[in-house]
Amino acid sequence: MTFEELDLEDDILDGLWDMNFRECTPIQEQAIPLLLEGRDLIGCAQTGTGKTAAYLLPILNHLLLDQSADPAIHAVIMVPTRELAQQIDQQVEGFAYYLPVSSVAIYGGNDGLVWAQQKKGLDAGADIIIATPGRLLSYIKLGLIDLTHVNHFVLDEADRMLDMGFIDDILQVIAELPKRRQNMLFSATMPPKIRDLAKKILVDPVEVRLAVSKPNENISQTAYICYEKQKPALVQHLLADLKPTEKVLIFASSKIKVKEVYRILRQRGLQVIDMHSDLDQARRDDVMYKFKSGQINVLVATDIVSRGIDIDDITIVINYDVPHDPEDYVHRIGRTARAGEKGSGVTFVSEDDQYRFAMIEQFLEKEIDKGNVPADLGETPEYHPERYQRKGRGGKRGHGHGDKKNRPQAAQPRPEGSSKNHRHKHRGHGSQPRPRQAGN
Repeated sequence: MTFEELDLEDDILDGLWDMNFRECTPIQEQAIPLLLEGRDLIGCAQTGTGKTAAYLLPILNHLLLDQSADPAIHAVIMVPTRELAQQIDQQVEGFAYYLPVSSVAIYGGNDGLVWAQQKKGLDAGADIIIATPGRLLSYIKLGLIDLTHVNHFVLDEADRMLDMGFIDDILQVIAELPKRRQNMLFSATMPPKIRDLAKKILVDPVEVRLAVSKPNENISQTAYICYEKQKPALVQHLLADLKPTEKVLIFASSKIKVKEVYRILRQRGLQVIDMHSDLDQARRDDVMYKFKSGQINVLVATDIVSRGIDIDDITIVINYDVPHDPEDYVHRIGRTARAGEKGSGVTFVSEDDQYRFAMIEQFLEKEIDKGNVPADLGETPEYHPERYQRKGRGGKRGHGHGDKKNRPQAAQPRPEGSSKNHRHKHRGHGSQPRPRQAGN
């Protein structure tokens, strides 16, 4: 399905056309018509499937049609990390290029300038705010934000927010919202705690659920069966021939582990940088700038922080620790081999993680190639995951198998005889919505 087949206003289609958005992804095709009807919705889809546009486009469409709306905050989007808030704010700017709609990203940080910029954006008037729970709650308690006109409420990456302990903050924010509103909850997984949260905030919701996609075929997957103490030397071995233009993303299981891996690799002489939730905003921006620009090409990060990373030229993803479940594995290695490029996904499997890794192989319905650990690193354990099942090792099983991928959309020639007007490319921000043409 194309976006022009959806009941979206012309000014929104103009922005999509200029951004080279032509075909809907599965989550967009299923969710957008329901949200345009005003339904509450639960969306289960992993990162990278296009779910942000699936909820942003209907919100923008509602705002554009509601000509009687007073200048106020009409939509709140809550996300787990400041990086994701910034990323969504940028997407709003693109989708709303031809609309009189504004947005502000609100997130924590120790930089007083960031606070001042956010406050200025709110004072100037914002239709949409994209916020982390803690910082939004701070603004509410200080009386700096008015949510009484909110018509649309989105919880994005809901499972991650609950994992981070944001449930109390989320419920406090919800208590400040009007009772009558449209609610949307998006999550990569649907454990019982997410179901319980959905029951508290959604009214008669419809559910759109996409099976977790399998990894991109352009990703070469390898596992190294090793002891925990062998991992630092194994990283050094794998990166020995790393080219200056190649970027490496290393995932560790927690911020404590990220700090430990960063320290160990630095001691071994590797040029590496780390990203975790203890860094203030200025430091995190500096980390991302150095990594994106190639000043330092090895980044160690946690799962949660990494969800805001949007970089196309990552060559290798290393799972220093085995992910907790297949969804996280697919998400992690999916950071490489983007835009048609090839990439490598490498996983270190210690003894305690063998059963968990076997569950990932079972979900993928394939045995991942086992690489040879260099002989000079000593003997390695044998791969017998069944021995560790009794210890309770392993994560959640996958929730379903799917093979649909969100492939990059190539530019398409303008179809002859289209019912939509030719897309205008020179209109600026803040232009007034133009009336739909007869027959459109």
